[in-house]
Amino acid sequence: MALLERVSTLIRANLNDLIDKAEDPEKMIKQVILDMQNQLLQVKTQVAIAIADQHLLEKKQKENEGKAADWMRRAELAIDKKQDDLARAALERSMSYKELGESFAQQVADQKLQVETLKTALSKLDQKLAEARAKADLLIARSRRSRAVGKAADAHAAMGAGSKAAAFDRMGRKVAHIEASAEAKSEMVSDNVEDRLIALEKQDRIQQLLNELKARRGA
Repeated sequence: MALLERVSTLIRANLNDLIDKAEDPEKMIKQVILDMQNQLLQVKTQVAIAIADQHLLEKKQKENEGKAADWMRRAELAIDKKQDDLARAALERSMSYKELGESFAQQVADQKLQVETLKTALSKLDQKLAEARAKADLLIARSRRSRAVGKAADAHAAMGAGSKAAAFDRMGRKVAHIEASAEAKSEMVSDNVEDRLIALEKQDRIQQLLNELKARRGA
């Protein structure tokens, strides 16, 4: 039946493999446990139904065996009374009930096998569920630890020696550029002041020479 196939799949499931393949291990663990709980409840229900059916079949078997025995006694009574026709009819009824009883006996045997199969599946699933519950915390902790290690590795890779060295090189080049620009600006300002002072001294010297020349010329 489909139920037993689903149960068998859950029983065979390797929890570690499921966790390793899952994108969200914690969600997978909870879902597996929930599936097992649901299937366990369904199997329990099926076991109860199967046992009830077994009891019903056993009751029917006994009823038909009892009726077969009753008609056999009637056949014997008819023979004692020299009523062969009634004896034949009674024997026919007895044989009919006996055949039904044998049919129910076979059904009882099949039903018992079904009950045992369901009980075995129930026991295994219950054991698997207990295992999953016991492992759940450990598996979740392992999953979280793996994610943490992965994130740490990613962070380490992102902040590795090469990355930091490259970042410092870029920063050094930027600082050097800023310093060079500032120095150039400073030199430009310095050169401008010096030129102005030189020009001022030059004008002053020219004025002095002009005054001396005028004095000599009596102007």
